[in-house]
Amino acid sequence: MSAQNPILTGCSVLVLGCTEAVPELHLANRLDRDTSGIMLITKSHKVASRLVKAFTEHKVRKTYIVLCVGLALNWETISIRSGHGRSKFGAWRVYAAADVGRTLPGGSVVRDMETSFEVLSVNGQLKSKHPVKQGKDVENIIVVEEKSSVGDNGTKDVVFVRAYPRSGRTHQIRLHCQHLGITIRGDVKYEGVYEWEGQIYDYHTLHAESLSFEHPVTGVPLMFRAPLPAWAADCCPYEIPSDFSSNEIHIG
Repeated sequence: MSAQNPILTGCSVLVLGCTEAVPELHLANRLDRDTSGIMLITKSHKVASRLVKAFTEHKVRKTYIVLCVGLALNWETISIRSGHGRSKFGAWRVYAAADVGRTLPGGSVVRDMETSFEVLSVNGQLKSKHPVKQGKDVENIIVVEEKSSVGDNGTKDVVFVRAYPRSGRTHQIRLHCQHLGITIRGDVKYEGVYEWEGQIYDYHTLHAESLSFEHPVTGVPLMFRAPLPAWAADCCPYEIPSDFSSNEIHIG
């Protein structure tokens, strides 16, 4: 990666830090198994620790592309706020926002969890044309008070969304999609369809699209975007609206 041009095209693995050949590498972020997209790796322990701190303090902006199957709800953008923790059986689940801070039977504590979503297309028809703003700028906000009441009326739409996780909880996007009634295709752990339109899907359709943050040493704004997987192009024949704003570094 050039120091003059901190832009990486068509690559899903980013390596930041010193330019010398150093055998030790440090992973700054993680993805669930089956999730495609950007992985951030550093060659410097100092850079890695600063990046981990930036992730922890929510200073890294992340976007994900998600293909869901469920009932298309009456919104184009939405933000959902809830609790996050392990059930008594050990599974991750959504808790009410009011439960944040409560100690669970296993000894863990319910933590806050927030994700913003924008609908890109429904059944192949383009919906969103402008990027959503995170958190407080989203007009439609759901604060979880109890278990999801979204019913199943037999309607199954293909809903293509972009997710903006504010926090970084385990399985966060997968859990919030389940709560909204638009489970991720192939995500059988959270009620996603395994067979759809005559095809078997043994992986979930979740893609880490972009990362945006300040360089941990120079402070220069950086944005990286991974190329889309084949399933994203297949489900949405139109050009996917960009999540980039005019003052950000474009990749590609």
